[in-house]
Amino acid sequence: MSDQEDISFHVDGSVYYATGDFVNCTIAVCPVWASVYGYRPSLPFSSLLIALYALCMAAQVGMGVFYKTWSFMAAVLLGCIIEILGYAARIMMYINPWGPHGFIMQIVLITIGPIFFAAAVYVMIYRIVEQSVMYISPSSSRIPPLLFYWIFITCDIISLILQAVGGAMSSTSNGASHAGVGIALAGLAFQVATLASFCVLAIDYAWRSRRIWTATPLPRRLLIFVFFLSAAAIFILIRCCYRVYELSEGYSRHSDALRSQPPFIALEGVMIIAAAWCLVAAHPGPVFYSSDMGQDKRSLEEKLTPDDSKNKEEQTGVVVVA
Repeated sequence: MSDQEDISFHVDGSVYYATGDFVNCTIAVCPVWASVYGYRPSLPFSSLLIALYALCMAAQVGMGVFYKTWSFMAAVLLGCIIEILGYAARIMMYINPWGPHGFIMQIVLITIGPIFFAAAVYVMIYRIVEQSVMYISPSSSRIPPLLFYWIFITCDIISLILQAVGGAMSSTSNGASHAGVGIALAGLAFQVATLASFCVLAIDYAWRSRRIWTATPLPRRLLIFVFFLSAAAIFILIRCCYRVYELSEGYSRHSDALRSQPPFIALEGVMIIAAAWCLVAAHPGPVFYSSDMGQDKRSLEEKLTPDDSKNKEEQTGVVVVA
């Protein structure tokens, strides 16, 4: 831990260190305020999240195998697995708030887990381009629709690398690495900028092409898909903004943000499990791989005016999620 004096406790003739290179405190002999976070991670909350992520995985595997949505399933499953391991590490820190292994695992895994949920949102762009050509005009986009996929997935990878490297440097130094905190913050800030840019471009795209998608009501399942995919992106964005704030003072005992558990529960834990379940509700299978979707398309074609049909023939486009 940086910029902190060594803290030690003398108990029954033994010396227990809460900081430094010889940390040997345990919950039995040292006060929890002397730990990295200043609190014991909530055991009920961590256990609940592990159960909810496991259920989310089961739902994704079932739908992913049935609809053969491999890339989407892989992204969400990776995110769920990483979050489960991260909260298992939080349970380890509940048992021993000074344990190095729990600290190392949770600081890296919980930091990078949401990146894979963001990737699942971006992965949908190409599928939407391919499957939804009749609803949104690609000519309204300020950038070619297919580039949405490549640009934002690339940005996601950059963010993953920065956060993983920064988290690893911070964890192996027990939070004392200024460089590690700075790199992790850069990765989080880059993810915020990426998600915010995605939302702005998506909203702009939807607005510029509104004449086409307002020509006739869109299928209900498509609206549900867009709503929950948009919600997932917003939840992840809120979480990333919080993490930038949380780490703004590094791993310091003077950081109120770092050493307060309720904001972590609400703005990290709740936001990301909500995003994960939004990606269950926004699964692409029922939208793009259902036999009913063909009927929806035929029904829409019958309702289109000649001008709308002409516009449709020019499309290769995308249904946009904000």
